[in-house]
Amino acid sequence: MVRFICGHDRVPRRSLRPLAGASAGTISAPADTRTTQPQKRSHALPYRVGHGFDLHRLEEGPYKLILGGLEIPHDRGCVAHSDGDALLHTVTDAILGALCQPDIGQLFPDNDPKWKGQTSDVFLLEAVRLMREFGYVLGNLDATIILQRPKLSPHKEKIRANLCELLGADPSVVNIKAKTHEKVDSLGENRSIAVHAVCMLIREDLV
Repeated sequence: MVRFICGHDRVPRRSLRPLAGASAGTISAPADTRTTQPQKRSHALPYRVGHGFDLHRLEEGPYKLILGGLEIPHDRGCVAHSDGDALLHTVTDAILGALCQPDIGQLFPDNDPKWKGQTSDVFLLEAVRLMREFGYVLGNLDATIILQRPKLSPHKEKIRANLCELLGADPSVVNIKAKTHEKVDSLGENRSIAVHAVCMLIREDLV
């Protein structure tokens, strides 16, 4: 079972359970992420804020639409080197940004065959590992998915629950919004999907 952040509870330091089929326990992140030295606690900021953004092309064919680790029924899917989970990519970048670390494209480059078809929970779990190593916990996360079709209202709570499990976070601190693009440009024409996210990290000794 995964403990949730609630009130003054702390996030457990044990590994989170990845999604079914994920290989977070067998794939190591690039060497430079493993040698990153956390800041000394006395010099660490009490709060950090990070922003993430991702955009993927949508096409028909063998592609799937994956959001928050869940497959969403649709006649199109994301064209990507990994599984194309734009939500998990964005949240990963938001956490990495708050920590002032290299972004997801640098840590998991799309020209590396190791990450071909990789489920994106592996990327997010690495960001969570770094967050804890640096001495922070998630304060809150606000994400906006921009997608013309399909309607995400029936799926939002399941997406949020799955994301919370990966983050080890209580649903009260994770917000998922979904908007269309009013049929404007590639997003509104159902040719792409975009996600924005902002997160706040809190130094662990303050919670």
